[in-house]
Amino acid sequence: MDVALAGLLSLVVFVVIFIPVAQRLLGVRFGLVRLAVAAALTLSTFNPIANAMVGPLPFTGSNSAAIAFVALSTLCATLVGLVFLVLSEALVPTGSLPRARDLRRDLAGRIARTRRYLQILRIAIKHGLGPYLRGRRRPGRETAAGQAELARSLRLALDEAGVTFVKLGQVLSTRSDIIPLSVADELSRLQDQVTAAPWSEIEQVLTEELGAPPNQVYADFGTEPLAAASVAQVYTATLRTPEAPQVVVKVQRPGIASLVDRDLDIVRRLARLLERNTDWGRSMGVRALADGFAEAMREELDFTVEAGNMAAVAAGQSVAASNDIVVPELYQKLSTQRVLTMQRLDGIGLGGAAPAIAERGLDAVQLGRTLFDCLLGQVAIDGVFHADPHPGNFLLLHDGRIGMLDLGSVGRLDPATREALQRFLLAIDHGDPVGATDALLEIVDRPDVIDERGLERAVGQFMTRHLTGAVAIGPAMFNDLFKIITSHELGVPPEVAAVFRALATVEGTISRISPGFDLVAASRQFASAHVTDRLTPEALRRTATEELASILPMLRRLPRRIDRIAAAAESGRLGLNVRLLADERDRQHLTGLLHQVLLAVLGATAGLMAVLLLGIDGGPKVSPNITLYQLFAYNLLVICAVLVLRVLVLIFRIPDKTRSA
Repeated sequence: MDVALAGLLSLVVFVVIFIPVAQRLLGVRFGLVRLAVAAALTLSTFNPIANAMVGPLPFTGSNSAAIAFVALSTLCATLVGLVFLVLSEALVPTGSLPRARDLRRDLAGRIARTRRYLQILRIAIKHGLGPYLRGRRRPGRETAAGQAELARSLRLALDEAGVTFVKLGQVLSTRSDIIPLSVADELSRLQDQVTAAPWSEIEQVLTEELGAPPNQVYADFGTEPLAAASVAQVYTATLRTPEAPQVVVKVQRPGIASLVDRDLDIVRRLARLLERNTDWGRSMGVRALADGFAEAMREELDFTVEAGNMAAVAAGQSVAASNDIVVPELYQKLSTQRVLTMQRLDGIGLGGAAPAIAERGLDAVQLGRTLFDCLLGQVAIDGVFHADPHPGNFLLLHDGRIGMLDLGSVGRLDPATREALQRFLLAIDHGDPVGATDALLEIVDRPDVIDERGLERAVGQFMTRHLTGAVAIGPAMFNDLFKIITSHELGVPPEVAAVFRALATVEGTISRISPGFDLVAASRQFASAHVTDRLTPEALRRTATEELASILPMLRRLPRRIDRIAAAAESGRLGLNVRLLADERDRQHLTGLLHQVLLAVLGATAGLMAVLLLGIDGGPKVSPNITLYQLFAYNLLVICAVLVLRVLVLIFRIPDKTRSA
């Protein structure tokens, strides 16, 4: 027992000594497990190496020779450990294996995902969708009655699967161009007919967020939900103020955050699989789309984001200057991360407002144009737009105005992108494919090499196909534009993809109240009414004044600078000063390369000298088997090996991986 304890203690002491030496020699840090294994290999190979060099004991040489052999044996044994570290780094790079804590977390995540997969599969089979998961069709579903039954089964399955899949159904309900109209109509019921959570769970959320039960915070609170959406439920209430205003309280569904995170993880994994294994997945950039969808979903779960969005949208010119669009007023003191208290807007959901529009004698086309102009103004002028304009997020108010709800998902555009979008609309209005192409290239991310002539022809064909009065306009227009972008390998930034998605969604929303709405005509009217305002004499004069004011200081300094340059050239003192490697990162990179080259040269030199020394016959004996020249040669070989290993480990080391293995 004492021998084992002494051996273990010696191993620990050696590990403590070996770790800093190995990391200093190789110039990188390794995980504790790798270093412990390398130290054990070094310790176990010391005796065999020493016996091979010295020969049978007892040693008959001098004390200095014994010390030299001990040092050389130690170096050779250490070299064994270093070789193990470099080979392990080459075969299993640091960071490629998860740590024990990460492994436990990953295992727990896999178990949770598997349970979720099985739950989704059970829901699909329960509602008769099992054959479709295997790529088969059930007989009789091709008829109108069969499609209606299929649509109902799909809606119930999506509803039961949870918030993420309800959102998917909401998006599909506005895309009648890719799914049958009967299915789209059925899925539209997901906008505001989601199964409600029990009041006891909602009351607990309100109490946790507001610090008191709802009957103490509000003068009156209705326990029956006014609407049940995918993320939250809406209730009516009355405030405890002298005016006693009627409000609506939006409460996040309890427990959906963890479920959404799990579902979004599944969506991301499926997107990565599609992008890796399918051509259409790579061309469409489904991974980036999934990331954008996940980001939008997480924003919707934080009602403080929606509160800020409501203020930004309400302050925009498209809403503030309009008498036909209303954003409800927010009561900040009664709003938290999971609760929003806002002004109550009385009206009918836009998805089912067609009968009310006809009954009141309202102009459906004008309502559609109002909604479209508002969204287009938010995109092209304000830079803050409603990114999820499905029918459930709009109300037809009793006074004929349109109420805008659920601003949890909002897109934002920078001024340069808005400017390019305005030029794109103006080029469409003028039928100018060259101008439209130039503006499009400023909107998207362009590759290093692009066929601009081919892109111009494609845009011209697109405009001929979709932007003439004789052609029916629909969401297919956005699909064709997206195909042009992907076929020329143009990258679509997430905020621009949100614009396309919002425009396609709002077209589906408007078609619910005005089926014959002309999207292109409305776009041209918007361009004529708003974008061309920038070309009026007053606007041009204002723009010229602003530009002149910005460049005037430079113009004032320009004559003096030209005079200095001319005087220097006349006297022969004109020179050009170029600073190479001014960036610290460039200097560090070059220094690292020179460092590796120098190490390789030194290692090669040491190895060559070792080979030459080993080839010399004779010399003074330091042991019966080894001469002094051979002793020097072996030390040079160790130095050569250490230097080469240091270069190799820097090559094998993954720069962005810093986790220990």
